Amino acid sequence: QVQLVESGGGLVQPGGSLRLSCAVSGTSFIVRNMGWYRQAPGKERELVATGRTTYADSVKGRFTISRDNTKKTVYLQMNSLKPEDTGVYYCNTDPVFYSWGQGTQVTVSS
Repeated sequence: QVQLVESGGGLVQPGGSLRLSCAVSGTSFIVRNMGWYRQAPGKERELVATGRTTYADSVKGRFTISRDNTKKTVYLQMNSLKPEDTGVYYCNTDPVFYSWGQGTQVTVSS
């Protein structure tokens, strides 16, 4: 049973930074290409970063994806946050293969 557990979200002011973590269990993590997805209020979930270091235009230059295979964890470093980055962030494979975790809420507001 694969579990994806996201954490690290919170309330941050515009221009601030957050680092999200995604702990992966129950799978051969090392062979999976992982990604981070975002679902903004009233919008569909979108892919914002992949393990192949591909980024959505809206986050390019501000977000960085990384992983630690020994800890089976994927990270998303988010800098220069903007209000439009607000949403629930999820990790999953790219393309999506596993059930979604609970996500972690990121709110960018002054």
